[in-house]
Amino acid sequence: MSALTSISGSTLNGRRSAAKPAKTSTTLEIDEANQPAAAPTATAVETPAKAAPATAAGSPAKTVAAPGAFRRIAANTMKFLGFSMLALAALVFLFLAIGPRILGYQTSTMLTGSMAPLINPGDVVVTVPTPLTDIKVGDIITYHIPVEDQRVETHRITEITTTADGGVAVQTKGDANNGIDPWLATLQGKTVDKQIATIPYVGNAIRALREPLVLNILMYGAPGILVIGMLASIWRRDPSKSTPEDAAQPQAASHD
Repeated sequence: MSALTSISGSTLNGRRSAAKPAKTSTTLEIDEANQPAAAPTATAVETPAKAAPATAAGSPAKTVAAPGAFRRIAANTMKFLGFSMLALAALVFLFLAIGPRILGYQTSTMLTGSMAPLINPGDVVVTVPTPLTDIKVGDIITYHIPVEDQRVETHRITEITTTADGGVAVQTKGDANNGIDPWLATLQGKTVDKQIATIPYVGNAIRALREPLVLNILMYGAPGILVIGMLASIWRRDPSKSTPEDAAQPQAASHD
């Protein structure tokens, strides 16, 4: 009995010890199966760095965008001022130089208030040549007075008479004056400038534009503002931003 027991015990111990390495081998196989497969080695490809997206706070983005927005506003403002000055200069030139030659009208600036409130100082009086036979009492004409410095006057006709030699003489009066003008003006030629329109306040602007300083500003300032605006539009471009074609060039080089 004791011999059988010891043989059986040693036999069982041998079987158990032989079974243990098999279990360990199985455990190793399971662990190797559970391990993730090694990632295949990939060739590094250079790609252009992308700008980091703005965070929730947005403070870095705002810090960078603020100067760009200011430059855009400044450039647009300079362009607007330049184009406005050029447009104003062109309109004044057309109105004063080209219009009278093509359309035949004349312009003069009212200097006094003798025709107020219809025509005030600084208003521009637009007149057209009118035959003497077509004028009548109540018309406003622009003519040279026959006394003193023979300045140009714009007054209303109160009376029309015929001279001994068949000419036309007129008595005039300013609407704001108490009495008639102290002269009788004989109109020369076959026409007289008759008022057809009044442009308020433009005369002051025209007189200011005729000043040498203003003329120099219009001639040199407006083109200078346009040049500054164009330079500002170039400066505001971000050199870090590349076009899609430029971004594709490094990628193509890396694949080669």
